[in-house]
Amino acid sequence: MAVTIYLGKEANRTRLTLELKARKSLDGNIMIFDHQEMDIVIMPKKSKVVTFAKNDFSDTVYESQSRLFDFLKRKGIVTYESIRGGNVYGSLEAQIAQPESEDINTIDYTIYGVYNFIKEEKPYYDYIDDYEQMLDNYYTSPTDEDSTELGEVPQASEKGSLRPGYNYEPYWMSYMLEESKEK
Repeated sequence: MAVTIYLGKEANRTRLTLELKARKSLDGNIMIFDHQEMDIVIMPKKSKVVTFAKNDFSDTVYESQSRLFDFLKRKGIVTYESIRGGNVYGSLEAQIAQPESEDINTIDYTIYGVYNFIKEEKPYYDYIDDYEQMLDNYYTSPTDEDSTELGEVPQASEKGSLRPGYNYEPYWMSYMLEESKEK
């Protein structure tokens, strides 16, 4: 979806059209869904940015959220001291900085900052997707060098390090120690 924003003061504004998977909620919040790990919500009425984990909350999601807020903090979009955990499990939020001039639309700058962050992160996630696809192809369609035909490997009663009859369960050794104490 194309999102149009205006940057700069009212006298000399620059119009930009950004391609984002975004929509507006009934209460006026702007929800951006482009990032793979998290959903980003810009709340104009409360003047804050909130991130929510898309699927399961994990260290990688938190690291992505932290990178977003570090990026926005370095660009001067959010205030340093306002970054904190939200009231929803796995969410982070920050207050949007108040501009010096009334002419500046902070929400447009915040959207632009989030857009630049997503653009910066895209090569990393593209690499991960390509690697996972390559790994899937490696396992599901091996080359002739990495595979054998059925019957090509001869049968044997013992192969490798796994010997038949040898117990590999986690408590087998403690069982054997108890038996030796009884004797």
